[in-house]
Amino acid sequence: MNTLLYRFVGRAGACPRALTAVCCLAPVLSFPALAQEADSDAKDEVYRLAPIIVNAKAVADDDANAIVAQELWVGGKVATSILDTPASVSVITQKEIEQRNASTTEEVLQYTPGVITDYFGTDDRNDYFQIRGFQATTYRDGMTLGSMRGVREEPFAYERIEVLRGANSTLFGPADPGGSVNFVTKRPRFERFGEAYASYGSFDHLETGVDFGDVLDDSGTLAYRITGKVQDSDREYDHSRDDNEFVMAGLAWEPTDFTTASLIIDHLDRDDTPNSGGYPLDRDYSRDEFFGEPDSNYHDVERTSATGQFTHDFDNGLVLRGNLRYSDLSDDFGYIYLTDSAARTGSIVDRDYFGTDTDAHEVIGNLMVQYDARFDGFDSSTLVGTEYRDASTDDSSIYGDAQPIDLSNPTFSGGPSSLNVYSTNDQDYETRSVFLQQNLSFDDRFIVTAGVRNDDMDLSSKGVSWGAAFDDSDDFSETSFRGALTYIINEELSSYVSYVESVAPPSIGVTPERGEQYEVGLKYAPIGTNALFSASVYDLNQDDITIAVVQDSGIIERETIGESRVRGLELEAKVELSDNLSVIGGYSYMDSEVERGTLRDGSSIEGNELTTTPEHMASLWTHYTLPDLNMSVGLGARYTGEYYFDTANTIKSESATIFDASYSYQFVQNTDLSLHVSNLFDEKHVVGSGTADYYNPGREVTAKLSYRW
Repeated sequence: MNTLLYRFVGRAGACPRALTAVCCLAPVLSFPALAQEADSDAKDEVYRLAPIIVNAKAVADDDANAIVAQELWVGGKVATSILDTPASVSVITQKEIEQRNASTTEEVLQYTPGVITDYFGTDDRNDYFQIRGFQATTYRDGMTLGSMRGVREEPFAYERIEVLRGANSTLFGPADPGGSVNFVTKRPRFERFGEAYASYGSFDHLETGVDFGDVLDDSGTLAYRITGKVQDSDREYDHSRDDNEFVMAGLAWEPTDFTTASLIIDHLDRDDTPNSGGYPLDRDYSRDEFFGEPDSNYHDVERTSATGQFTHDFDNGLVLRGNLRYSDLSDDFGYIYLTDSAARTGSIVDRDYFGTDTDAHEVIGNLMVQYDARFDGFDSSTLVGTEYRDASTDDSSIYGDAQPIDLSNPTFSGGPSSLNVYSTNDQDYETRSVFLQQNLSFDDRFIVTAGVRNDDMDLSSKGVSWGAAFDDSDDFSETSFRGALTYIINEELSSYVSYVESVAPPSIGVTPERGEQYEVGLKYAPIGTNALFSASVYDLNQDDITIAVVQDSGIIERETIGESRVRGLELEAKVELSDNLSVIGGYSYMDSEVERGTLRDGSSIEGNELTTTPEHMASLWTHYTLPDLNMSVGLGARYTGEYYFDTANTIKSESATIFDASYSYQFVQNTDLSLHVSNLFDEKHVVGSGTADYYNPGREVTAKLSYRW
């Protein structure tokens, strides 16, 4: 028996753990997989070879009851071990999300090393976060959200959120170099379960939600799940709102042990304000002040998605998988904001207005064939796949001067009497991709991972910009590569070295920015303890960045010759020390530098640090349950070091530490009353600054009553 494939832990009380060799994370994050029969020499053990080699008998993660994820999930069905994944990965489970009462993606990611969030403060149009100093791409069940990426996701819809740091285009296609955030959708389970809750908190926050499901038929082949949430709330500044409604229905069908299919339909409706308009630069202001216009600062979003998945295992080493999603989005916002200056005198501050009206549609799907085989001395897993994406966006944008505001006597003057529509744009994106992933394991110690992917993209854009009509198109064919070597030190410890590439989503007429990353990592999962420790060092570069270059004639032209680099260290620990005590800790060090770059006037910024890239970040969250008293307490701290607000490195933030706390009491069986406080001591500092200042979110207190069955 090949111990590399079957890598069991031969100790009493220890859970079996599978070897995982990542050859392709895309199908793993997108599709369910089923176990196939092993050969006649091991009929009593069911295994499955895959691009991520899996022990199908290993108990999958229970995200509702554990903060430590030992596996990456495959559509919520078969789990794959993180221990031998040759990449830096963090998983935020449903239990951790609930412990911290994280209600936005930014809050979910706050305790993840290498990730910075909330650097635009009261600007709540999008989920703002960076990984390793660069932008990151978002996915849902392994498929890019693409034109849907600007939507603030609803964490209550997801079992877990997975973070893969570093470039990854060979796995997922066009992607930003910082890494990826994958949202794993809650899916039907073949059992009866349910949860209902209601909460009230700061800023008149009122919220209620349900999540329940069951088996539909006597044969146990059909199951459903309903998830929904309604929120009516203000934000911490005047004239604000933060309302949203979400509903999701799922149906799963498993007619045999070798065939699965599912359909999930969801609808998200958000009605809120995009921001407070910012705060003047001259002094500190109260967070509750509002400098926009009550009737002109609005943000309305509606998105509907339908996702289908299918898997069939032929029980001979061959597996067929398919996935398809359609999304429809309308996103309308407008706001009036301060355009202050440090040189301003007097109390009159200028304001501008900006807004967009957007409709988007997207179809994305892929089909993959996987073949697993065993040979003398080594094992092989090959995956060949194709992916297709067709997305269209129709938008119009407004911009112009708004009435100034007098800080000594602020009064609202209403929105602009006429709106200046400076741009209309009808864009289409079509991507056809093919990829090959190969995984080889040998000598019970080594796993070789290799992959290649080609993305063929057609882009077109037609409209009017500042009165000038345009009708442009472009096409790209980009190939990315990936390779890794994993060395199994022992049953608890693994190490890896990897090289990965990324190709950022391109723009018409511009060479796509490319990234490459070298990484060395170590992971430790001690036997007999639900814990995972990881450490990694990396060198991440992005080049082909468009910068302004002063020509010999004195004319400034834009050229794709810019380059930036981040080198760093990341440490993470997720430990359940006992049934009652858990600890989550993380630290990141980032050394960032612009190796070649300029401002728009052509002046050099070579040697500058990247914006919003603190050198040091650290976090610690502890949660303790007192079983005899039916209560639990949690306490966390988040430290963010200094970082620059601008590319010229002229304005810098302050370092800050923010504390969070929670308390929960089970006063009736299956019924809990909890209290959550974010930013416990109401720490206040500027997190972003340009034409206005933006502060970090203030203290927020929420009480929640929940019942489970």
